[in-house]
Amino acid sequence: MDMTLEVILLPVSDIDRAKEFYSDKVGFHVDIDGEVMEGVRIVQLTPPGSGCSIALVDGLQVPTGVPQPGTYHGMQLCVTDAQTAYEELTARGVEVSEPRRLAPRDGGTFLYFTDPDGNGWSIQEYRRRETEPLHELLAKQAAG
Repeated sequence: MDMTLEVILLPVSDIDRAKEFYSDKVGFHVDIDGEVMEGVRIVQLTPPGSGCSIALVDGLQVPTGVPQPGTYHGMQLCVTDAQTAYEELTARGVEVSEPRRLAPRDGGTFLYFTDPDGNGWSIQEYRRRETEPLHELLAKQAAG
């Protein structure tokens, strides 16, 4: 059985502030913003080129419990050029660390930022994605 990771519920304290941060500053696309059932609003946002989205939720109780805003860390975005990502994000007003090279190989350069609630993100430079986009590799794998 195949499984795909497509949506991560991200705990935030102010859904409108978080929507503005992720769409206007980080550059995610707003897929959904509305009341999906009485009293439950979902804002789903997707990074450009990604197959996985984040969902900001207000009014939904889930059986596993709802994490507190600011408690998610380790979410990771991948880009083909860390310096360009740094420049774009800082131009949009995101407080992001300068690119840090942790290892000499491709995939060894990272940047870090937090959202207004303190949820932590990293951005990994993976230059190989410029010539080998993940969606193409997955399509080839699925074709056999």
